[in-house]
Amino acid sequence: MRPHRTTRRSGLAALAAGATALAGLVAALPAQAAPVPHPTAQARAVGIDRTGDAFMGWSAARDTRRVAPDAAPSRTAVTQTPGIDVSKWQGTVDWASWWAKGTKFAYVKATEGTTYRSPTFSAQYTGSYDVGMIRGSYHFALPDSSSGAAQADWFVDHGGGWSADGRTLPGVLDIEFNPYGATCYGKSQSGMVSWIRDFTSRYKARTGRDAVIYTATSWWTQCTGGSTAFATTNPLWVARYSTSVGTLPAGWGYYTFWQWTDSPLDQDRFNGDLAGLRRLALG
Repeated sequence: MRPHRTTRRSGLAALAAGATALAGLVAALPAQAAPVPHPTAQARAVGIDRTGDAFMGWSAARDTRRVAPDAAPSRTAVTQTPGIDVSKWQGTVDWASWWAKGTKFAYVKATEGTTYRSPTFSAQYTGSYDVGMIRGSYHFALPDSSSGAAQADWFVDHGGGWSADGRTLPGVLDIEFNPYGATCYGKSQSGMVSWIRDFTSRYKARTGRDAVIYTATSWWTQCTGGSTAFATTNPLWVARYSTSVGTLPAGWGYYTFWQWTDSPLDQDRFNGDLAGLRRLALG
């Protein structure tokens, strides 16, 4: 028997009300958090146990062929200025001691992805400045977690800014082997180039400076296809633990910074004299 028209309308109204109530319940549920990345076995081997633990040059630190702390880099025709880079792993740094050894600049980890802020950033950033060093900050990139622009904003908003005081270096995009998964963060080579451009463009718009790009030649070749898109705008910081800098990533004819050892902590060279470093800081 066919239902009466009034009964059918009542049933439809009840279904509609039920659907509305269900939609409200779903909307009230908390948003599902993004999956938490887990460090790879290689990352855990150097102490990276959770998101935020990554540090500049972590992948170079996997290599047992370290440069001894007393083995200085090969001499070059250009004067090089010593520096260091630090993160939470160094905790309280004896800045006065490093200054006495001739260290003139420092880079400090500020952020990672769009959720992590280094708990030691403020003390390290201020401490290096207080002894006379020219200092800057760096961001550890996670290209698979959010856009380049979003990460540039997070960085600038939490320590990655720049000021023309002659003591603040442009911020660094630390983009290297993924400690939490696939080497190239699941991106194609063109996709990675687009992500880097998204970050560097936003950083330039926010600060007026071109970000320094920290990377390893092997990673750059594999994950960007040897892109030359940034060589004329972004200073290069190359990672190579050796007494010579070796082959540079495609496009760059020279490096601005070189991380050459992690013993007893990450030590670096600016490819120029102190006056040149000050010019870089001034922009």
